[in-house]
Amino acid sequence: MSTTTLLGALLPAVPLVAGLLGLLLPPSPPGAGSGGDRSRRAAIALGVAGAAGALALAVALLVTLDRSAEASTTWVDLGGLTVSLGVRLDGAAALVAVAVAAVALAVQVYSVGYLRRGPHDDVDTDHRYPPYAAQISLFTAAMLLVVVAGDLILLLVGWEVMGICSYLLIAHDRRLPEAPAAAMKAFLVTRVGDVGFLLGIALLGVSAGSFRIADVLAHDHATGTLTAACLLLLAGVAGKSAQFPLHTWLPDAMAGPTPISALIHAATMVAAGVYAVTRLYPLFEVTPVALAVLGVMASVTLLLGAFAATAQDDLKRVLAWSTVSQIGYMTGALAVGSTPAALFHLLTHAAFKALLFLAAGAVIHAVGTTLMSRMGGLRRGMPVTFWCTVVGLGALAGVPPLSGFWSKDGVLTVAQEAALHGAGPAPSWVGWLVWLAGLVGVAVTAWYATRLLLRTFFGETRMPLAHPHDPPAVMRWPVLLLAVPAALLGLAGFDWAFARRLLLAPTAGEPGERLLVHVGPELLLPLALLAVGAGLAWLRWRRDPAADPATALGPLRPVFAAAFRLDDLQRALVVRPTKALARATRTADEVVVDGAVEGSGRAALGLGGGLAALHRAALPRAAAGVLAGALLIGLAAVLIGVSA
Repeated sequence: MSTTTLLGALLPAVPLVAGLLGLLLPPSPPGAGSGGDRSRRAAIALGVAGAAGALALAVALLVTLDRSAEASTTWVDLGGLTVSLGVRLDGAAALVAVAVAAVALAVQVYSVGYLRRGPHDDVDTDHRYPPYAAQISLFTAAMLLVVVAGDLILLLVGWEVMGICSYLLIAHDRRLPEAPAAAMKAFLVTRVGDVGFLLGIALLGVSAGSFRIADVLAHDHATGTLTAACLLLLAGVAGKSAQFPLHTWLPDAMAGPTPISALIHAATMVAAGVYAVTRLYPLFEVTPVALAVLGVMASVTLLLGAFAATAQDDLKRVLAWSTVSQIGYMTGALAVGSTPAALFHLLTHAAFKALLFLAAGAVIHAVGTTLMSRMGGLRRGMPVTFWCTVVGLGALAGVPPLSGFWSKDGVLTVAQEAALHGAGPAPSWVGWLVWLAGLVGVAVTAWYATRLLLRTFFGETRMPLAHPHDPPAVMRWPVLLLAVPAALLGLAGFDWAFARRLLLAPTAGEPGERLLVHVGPELLLPLALLAVGAGLAWLRWRRDPAADPATALGPLRPVFAAAFRLDDLQRALVVRPTKALARATRTADEVVVDGAVEGSGRAALGLGGGLAALHRAALPRAAAGVLAGALLIGLAAVLIGVSA
């Protein structure tokens, strides 16, 4: 094994060991004193060390990896169907690993201050911090395993471990009634997609005779098998990356701690689906049906998330719906045939979305509410948080020269090429769909980003008793450091060396022809739509700073706030019938199955009781019974003798 592949193998192993050791630490009950403090300090040390070690390994891998590398060994051989242990490394994997580890480290450090006081506690410490920090480490290890896995079964292991970690972390504060419910919803909805993902992997592995990714990509699959497998894989992508119609879990997951929201939205769960498609993209590239389905799913999700974000009052839910929309840009880029554009937006989104969630956490930490209707005027008391939020929202909306501007423009450019010139493996109508949806999304994103900024930081405060302040250093530094890539990472797209790492299969041609950023007249339309969206929100707010710009939505506001009532539709078509079926099954089990078993038992008991009563008869009755029996036997003998 070379040094490069060794780094790849160690990448998920370091946070995994930190997480497993952290699980051995006992949660410290209230009043635990120095013992509880020692447990918390050990959990902090393990969590931060695991994430820092992963980041160091990821940076080392990025520096040393000059070409694709792979190493594997057979793990299981079932009659010619092999499962291997190994890693598959390329430039994209190294860059995504750096992003995952960097966000994980920021979340671990930030959580030290954010969870210092337990939610709704009168004590100074969240006493369940040790398992919380350990679960973050396991979450990080699972995502890094997805990033470097060279076998589909290994990838599936990381994929599923992320699911259970998200369940545990969203439900961290079990005293909040919405937290366990949100965790269960996230777990069940993503499991629906994971069934399809598992079946898709099984089809590919059986077809190729191996689950090793290189073997799966090299095998000549039958057209029907490949189409079915890719469509099944997209079900898992829809669940993990919160794409329509399995997107409904992500906004509810905001019931978890805000640092966990940053981790899920920026670098782990929602990025996993997009990354998995890039790993298997040569299969999707020759399956136009799957790309068409992906394009429709991306366009609907992009607009659905953007419009839903316009009417939310909860600060975190605005950011959650924006994630749904931004992932739509990534899957849209994949649908029109550009993995570099999708990965570039994945990286910039990881930076600015982690920044936005941690900045939102600072606001919530200071004012004690997530509702924008109770905020306002915070920029005077929280200048650091304000300017970091400006950077994050600017990148989200696509304000030049911030990172989101360049990566979102890259997506729009490849979609435009697919629409106007038929470039890419998908039909041209997919390009039109993604391009038009992306352009509308630019204006809507600018509108709700401007609304969030104005409602939260401008105007007069709507909480006169609040004394907002910037967070302590342990929370402030992660926010400040994340502001740097959120602002500048997009400029890396001008560097051919950076762009080459995101090209999964580099082709011939001049480096300048394959840069990730595009400067030309095509930038004018998105910039105009950006100005229109932001300007409309500002004009509405300027007219009445005390009013919510969302009032401009009129009768559409409750529809957007309820995300087009798709949750209600899901509840009516899936949840209620499933519960009714479960009740009917339980009744049948209790009345029919249990009734038959228990009824036969009661009948046997009754028969035994009757026989026992006969055996307990008085002596005269017993003697009479014996005499009667003897007479019957004698009579039978006589009758048999006569007949003979």
